Amino acid sequence: MLTRRSFFKTAGLGAAVAASANFSTELLSWAEPARAPQPGGPILLNSNENAYGPFPSVLAMGNPFLEAHRYPDHRIDLLGEKLAALHKVSNHQLVAGCGSSEILRLAACAFTGVGRKLVMAAPTFESIGDYAEVLHTEVVRVPLAANFTHDLGAMLKAAGTDAGLVYICNPNNPTANLTPRKDLEEFIARLPRNTMVLMDEAYHDFVGDHPDYVSFLERPVDDDRVVVARTFSKIYGLAGMRLGYGVGSKAAIKTMSAHRLSDPLNTLVIRCAMVSLDDAAGHRQAQQRNAADRAEFIRQAAARKITTIPSSTNFVMVHTGKPIRGVIEHFRKNNVAIGRPFPPLDTYARISLGKPQEMKEFWKVWDGGS
Repeated sequence: MLTRRSFFKTAGLGAAVAASANFSTELLSWAEPARAPQPGGPILLNSNENAYGPFPSVLAMGNPFLEAHRYPDHRIDLLGEKLAALHKVSNHQLVAGCGSSEILRLAACAFTGVGRKLVMAAPTFESIGDYAEVLHTEVVRVPLAANFTHDLGAMLKAAGTDAGLVYICNPNNPTANLTPRKDLEEFIARLPRNTMVLMDEAYHDFVGDHPDYVSFLERPVDDDRVVVARTFSKIYGLAGMRLGYGVGSKAAIKTMSAHRLSDPLNTLVIRCAMVSLDDAAGHRQAQQRNAADRAEFIRQAAARKITTIPSSTNFVMVHTGKPIRGVIEHFRKNNVAIGRPFPPLDTYARISLGKPQEMKEFWKVWDGGS
């Protein structure tokens, strides 16, 4: 297999760039080696990545170094205009960052701190809690309800009168399930006026039609306290390139933007994002493929009488009936990486959906026992 080092060594940098028409193929060959069933794996089912990678239109792009010598200012503006048009907001209601994790950090910096606590679920995506604690914020982690939805009643009580920010990941990571939209609207309406809400919709594109779900971008609430985070890491398959964005009121975005870098994005990821946003067919194919892969996983689990939490994402949380650390180790010894422990769900495993052959290997290891 041609590696990046050998490619540039044999072809020379100038020749490599000149061969831009074929460069995406070369990129593909050395950027991500096959992980199954090649020896040495492992099969990566542990980070909720899009196993299929970027859309074909992105892989077919020409010279990746185009405009690499220029600062990305104007391209950031173009991306902002495209996203603003997509979500029917003004450019002043958008902030982009290095993955949606950066948006979470900006929200923590803007709305939490000493005397302004953060309220979040447990378990959920943890990054914002870590960012807030660096700011000496009191972080209140509220256990999920018995049905694995956000316990909004308990979160409202925890918020009290001094919560600066409430974080809600919906669909939730790691449980993959939804908290109903109507419940979220009632919850937001009951929060104090000085409490902001960050709605993390990283997995929005995988939900499909669901009676309990409507995006807060597709149907905004008339409330300037709500900020929505989105990412290009999931459906668009650009996790390694890092691009996320937040949408909110002009005042909220201005406050968050005060904490961002002056040039947070690179030219290549902006180009990939622009191409992805224009590829409706690629987006539709990725959604359909994920839905089919998820349905097949649920079918295989049901055939084995395995209990799963209902999933609206590209991963599934399964009840193993065994201590999770032993299950993780069993899969590791068999060259398959699955999700880490998520206390207190100590008998549950988070399984990211891989390609069909990868999932066959997963079930082979599962059926082999521990």
